[in-house]
Amino acid sequence: MIKTVGIVSLSSGVLGEDFVKHELDIGLRRLEEYGLTVRMMPHALKGLAYVKEHPEERAADLLEALRDPEIDMILCAIGGDDTYRLLPYLFDHDELKNAVSGKVFLGFSDTTVNHFMLRKAGMKTFYGQSFLPDVCELAPEMLPYTKTYFEELLRTGGIRAVTPSGTWYEERKNFGVDQIGTMPVAHENRGFELLQGSPVFSGEILGGCIDTLYDFFYPERYADMPALCARYGLFPSAEEWRGKILLLESSEERMPPEKYRRALEALKGAGVFGAVSGVLVGKPIDGAYEREYRQLLPEVIDDPALPVLCNLSIGHAAPRCILPFGVPAQVDANAQIIRFAE
Repeated sequence: MIKTVGIVSLSSGVLGEDFVKHELDIGLRRLEEYGLTVRMMPHALKGLAYVKEHPEERAADLLEALRDPEIDMILCAIGGDDTYRLLPYLFDHDELKNAVSGKVFLGFSDTTVNHFMLRKAGMKTFYGQSFLPDVCELAPEMLPYTKTYFEELLRTGGIRAVTPSGTWYEERKNFGVDQIGTMPVAHENRGFELLQGSPVFSGEILGGCIDTLYDFFYPERYADMPALCARYGLFPSAEEWRGKILLLESSEERMPPEKYRRALEALKGAGVFGAVSGVLVGKPIDGAYEREYRQLLPEVIDDPALPVLCNLSIGHAAPRCILPFGVPAQVDANAQIIRFAE
């Protein structure tokens, strides 16, 4: 059972800005209502500019949270776009390797990079939710589907199974104080949808936000990111992908199809599709380019036997489940369930 949560800002420092104070207050109240002790790591509320300028302080917060014996769960405030800059401060002297433990780590989006860091250091993690988008949700309570998995993780320290959400929600355009207590626009959701391949496949899940994975290979957002990730061997080799299940979900940037193709081609060139046992695809936010993505996946993968399962409520499209990384999983599209070993 989780008793103490440490909140870290490893990418964006937005949690410390005044314009999200009402959301922060909602989230803190909800965590306290669970009976949790909440520990803001020293730089988590320093704001956008400070956090941007001090990757070494972000790294220090993560290491402190990992080392603190009282913290059971590390919860990322939100994503962002430059957490790769923590690499030297976590790996030059085995700092991360010497700090990792069996505690829960939860985040998504740019936190994809942190998941790869922690995997390299030998730690299992959880992908799919974070503090500001989920716990601080402006609705009267956390979105029900999201809340179910968050509460299971708090209660048990793990996730036993994931099934589809019956609802999906449009992206909020306004996060102001006047939106407190309002629900996002809801729509009926379809279940898991098998695009190709066997309906049953298994392996440990690894992956995350395709926008971030794109940045591993292309220097368009940050000129030094591909080289720095390569220097530290952050992206797994083709052999390390062997038998795993690749997770892909897309961000609020709504990646254009031509860029999505380049991202898939980069993954293919790295040997990922030739090694994995299947692919899980998150529902795009507001369904953006969903049809185009589904055309590109089989076209670029070019292997009709490789299972591809779409329309998971994971990542940027609300609501969000939680997927364990580093735990054996079995996907059953016919039964509409993903089961995880204990």
